[in-house]
Amino acid sequence: MTTPLSRRHFIQSSAAVLAAGVAASARGQQKPVAAAEKINLGLIGCGGMGNSNMGVVLGQKDVNMVALADVDRRHLGQTVAAAKAAGHKPTGYHDYRKLLDRQDLDGVIIATPDHWHAIAAIHAMQAGKDVYCQKPLSHNLHEGRAMVQAARKHKRVTQMGNQIHATENYHRVVEIVQSGVLGEISLIRIWMAENRFPGGRGTAPQEKPPAELDYDFWLGPAPKRPYTRLRSHFSWRYFWDYGGGHFLDFVCHLHDLVHWGMQVDAPRKVSAAGGKYLVKDDSETPNTLLATYEYPGFLVEWSLTGVNAHGLEGRGAGVMFQGTQATLHCHYGDFKIIPEGKDRQIKLPPKTLARSPGQERQWLDRIKTRQLCDCDFEYGHRLTSVGLLGNISYRTGEKLQWDPQAERVTNHPQANDFLTRKYRAPYTLPEV
Repeated sequence: MTTPLSRRHFIQSSAAVLAAGVAASARGQQKPVAAAEKINLGLIGCGGMGNSNMGVVLGQKDVNMVALADVDRRHLGQTVAAAKAAGHKPTGYHDYRKLLDRQDLDGVIIATPDHWHAIAAIHAMQAGKDVYCQKPLSHNLHEGRAMVQAARKHKRVTQMGNQIHATENYHRVVEIVQSGVLGEISLIRIWMAENRFPGGRGTAPQEKPPAELDYDFWLGPAPKRPYTRLRSHFSWRYFWDYGGGHFLDFVCHLHDLVHWGMQVDAPRKVSAAGGKYLVKDDSETPNTLLATYEYPGFLVEWSLTGVNAHGLEGRGAGVMFQGTQATLHCHYGDFKIIPEGKDRQIKLPPKTLARSPGQERQWLDRIKTRQLCDCDFEYGHRLTSVGLLGNISYRTGEKLQWDPQAERVTNHPQANDFLTRKYRAPYTLPEV
């Protein structure tokens, strides 16, 4: 188990290593960005999330958006136009590798589908760029660890996009959990409920890819599959080749409070069961899932329902900490505390955590200071691993015993086959 002390030591040590290497590892052959200088940014992936991230940074006075890349000409053209309308002068690229060749580029935002995260991010770090990558960090655990290793080797400033982490409400919930006013916590419940009965995620016929989309490049390292409109853009995440379903999409948001609040970084045992119930669609990932994570001293119970929108405590989604003195349940914007016993009063603790200026803004600030971000790739990898392990347990039908140091399943060797993937030639994961 990583104790609070050892985790603090890790963060402090990593920050020192990162800061010490600034002069030697400045972006390619460039000098580091000075506090008063503008940061030249690129964007890889011009879909909905990429435009959302870009919308935040376009409003920052110390940012130049100089390069955009996407394999969909329509998305690329629309995003270039949006950046120009905001006063920037970006160049558009079909191939992100040409974007990374630019010597004037300081950092990149990666908002591609999950199966492209690791390859693009490692290429960017090898090219001397700092990286902001959307959650979940990686398609599989091996890729996530490789991204962390590349960040450390090339001394890059990284941030996994998990914007809810930066909010006041999440900081306040963590302060309450860590203060001890809830008592000893033995059970944490996390849930998400929606109703997509009976059509689920939809169906679509096989057809020729649209002319504006380079579908083969979009597939990249994933297996060659016939094109349907559900296999690209938003709905890609419901196919194992590219993502981990609705569950993995939200693990980083909700389970974040567990790792942050309880000061842990990995479960020891994982079990999950579920399926695609009561819907007829083309998706592959489960719409109903129950997962249990065993941490030293407490359990986390995850519930995903896809054909009923009723959750717990009047919330369609949320997190509940159950302690010996009180229960706290919350979602993104609020929390409620329920004391154990009618006469018990719970006094809220003082604010102790440093607040965030926002995930994108923090990354920009730390490009200049060379400090670790709150959701740097190590933290992001550990958090993403929770969802990946739940999916592995579901897909193998096995309860997994997890060694977080070796990052291996110890009781079912065949489950380790899911820790990586087979890459479609000529694509490979860059060596770190």
